[in-house]
Amino acid sequence: MKERYYKKLFLISAIYDILLGIVFTFFYKPVFSLLGIPLPDFAGYISLIGVFLIVLGVGYYYISRGDLAKNRDLIKIGILYKFAYSSVAFFYLIFDTVPHLIFVWVFGVADLIFAILFIECLKHIKKR
Repeated sequence: MKERYYKKLFLISAIYDILLGIVFTFFYKPVFSLLGIPLPDFAGYISLIGVFLIVLGVGYYYISRGDLAKNRDLIKIGILYKFAYSSVAFFYLIFDTVPHLIFVWVFGVADLIFAILFIECLKHIKKR
């Protein structure tokens, strides 16, 4: 029963990251405009982040349809990524600035929650 829950969790994470990746790769201009964020002079790094999100989303999709124990190392990479984004978002909130609070209070919090749930999944795998 828990296996199904964790597989759905990774599928949700896959959809979340792939959708965000598509937005940041192809539709960042209207999104930035909507949020009141000035467009950067060079947008390549935004597209790179978007493509990176798509690749991670594909990884989460593979985890969701495979054997969780065999994908243990991919899950660890996912945990590192989710903590990395959350840490950077909260660091800039505290010590510098963020272009919009959505990057912290929606994406940063979501990634922190995903990281915690991914850790829970690893603990479940070890108990089997």
